[in-house]
Formats: sequence, C-alpha cells, structure tokens
Amino acid sequence: MTPRVLCAGILVGDLFVPPLPRLPAAGELLVTDDFLMGAGGCAANVAVVLSKLGVGSRVVGKVGRDSFGDFVTSSLAGLGIDVSFIGRSETMGTAKTVIVPVAGEDRRYIHTVGANADLTGQDFAPGAMSGVDVVYLGGYLVLPGLTTESVVELFEAAHRAGGQTVLDVVLPGETQASMDDLRSILPSVDFFLPNDDEARQLTGEQDPERQAACFNEAGAATVVITMGGDGLLVRTAADTRLLTASRVEVVDGSGAGDAFAAGLIVGILEGWPLERSLRFASEVGALACTALGCSAGIPDREQVLRRMATS
Repeated sequence: MTPRVLCAGILVGDLFVPPLPRLPAAGELLVTDDFLMGAGGCAANVAVVLSKLGVGSRVVGKVGRDSFGDFVTSSLAGLGIDVSFIGRSETMGTAKTVIVPVAGEDRRYIHTVGANADLTGQDFAPGAMSGVDVVYLGGYLVLPGLTTESVVELFEAAHRAGGQTVLDVVLPGETQASMDDLRSILPSVDFFLPNDDEARQLTGEQDPERQAACFNEAGAATVVITMGGDGLLVRTAADTRLLTASRVEVVDGSGAGDAFAAGLIVGILEGWPLERSLRFASEVGALACTALGCSAGIPDREQVLRRMATS
C-alpha cells in the first residue's frame, strides 16, 4: 500500500503475559498460556492498525542493532508498512516492555526506553514526508532526543505540504511535564489526543472540559480527551461535546489509545465529519481491548463500520 500516513515516535518490542488470576508470590512459579510477542510502541501500533483498516503508512523511529530490532522491523515490513526510515541506534538496544495483566486490575508494565532515547530530528529525512497526508507523532514527552523545535519543524513541513498533524503524548508515573512543554508545539497541532490522566497532569485541571480549553487556548485546533469507559470529550474553537464509549468485553486494554488514533486518522483521510470520525475511532479503540496484544482484536474496516452502524 502506498504510504499516506507518517507514523513517528516510540518503537518497542512487546512481550505480553496472558491475563493472570493473580500475581505470583515471591519464589512461586505461576503457569500460564503462551506469551505473545509483538511490535509495539505508539508509532508501530498506529501503523499496524492502519494496515488492518486498509491504509498504508511509513514509520520513523529508532531500534537497536539486536534481535528485537530485527523483529520489530520485519514484523512491520511483513504488513506492507514502509520501514525504510527506521534507524538503528549504535549505542542503545531496542526498547522493550513486558505487559502483565491481572484479572480485575489495571495492567502492569515493565519497560526500558532503549533506542527511543536516540530518536532526534535528524532521523526525519526529507523523503519521509513524500506523499503523506497525515503526520502522526506518538509518545512525545518520553522521547528525550526529540526537541520542541524539531517537532514544530516536522509539523510545519506537513502543513506546507497540505497535510494534517496528530500529536499524542506518553506520561509515565514519574514523568514531570506541564503546559510549558507543549506551548510552542500546540499551534502546529490539528488533533491533540491526550487521555484524561495525561490532560490532568499537563494542565493541573480536574475537569476534562477545562483541560481541553487549556489545550485549545494554547493553539491546538481539535482536542480529544479520551476517558476509557467514560467515553471522550472533544473540543474545538466552535464546539464542545461528549461521546459515549463503545461497550466490549475487555481482555487487554493495551494499545487502545493508539488504535483510537489510527481510527481517527482514517476519518481524517476520508474527509468524514468529526463526529463520524470519532465514533469510528471509538469502535476501533474498543475492539483493540477484546484480545491480548495491541491489535489482534481489530477486524477490517468494513466490519468496524458494520459494528458502528448497529451499536
């Protein structure tokens, strides 16, 4: 498929443990079903879901010169994703995450940043923008080598080429971040997609509507704050609305936000009205939760549309 989307940001080798009834005690061996290994991280997840929805993409990111880097790159290439702009770090291994879900509890993550810390603006070679209509950057704020200036330059280049921009952030528990980290970038952002926890930490506001207002006032054109099972809030200069969440039997919530972003990008590319795009994105995000891993539960576009029509 011809790349229509540039997916940039975090790349990870993910190892998923099947849902456990409980965590093992110290020294205990707990037997489970088979583990699942996948190419993960925001950039990879969005690209994979886009491929399932019939959209070609190109990935920009960094992996190590190791077997995990080989796995991530070959997994994406096997889906027809353009991996020619994925770089190899000379000093750091591929980022890795172990995901441990426990029944009745939120997932636990064990993560090493790895080569993601080596991604810089210089990795965005001129040809990476060729032919794309949407530029997505995922995992901003945990990409220490990617300066605000390089992000603005990337997004402004997208606008000059007639494209649209989508920004997502990641804020691990120990990360200290605020609006000051985004003020110079948000005026170049067409769609900003934080979840409610991230929005709360960045703005200091408890109310999602006030959170969204802060981001709009700082320059973001459309702000979508996802709130898990409570749905989402979308705010533009002209309108604010709440949308309910799709109901599914949750197996593993990993990658749901990235799947949502991919669904929204499909709507952007198709020129759908914003509410239709968001409802489609919500269905895709919900379906990501129905199977272990970040994208196994997502069918093709037509099945998502049929589900959306009947829900």
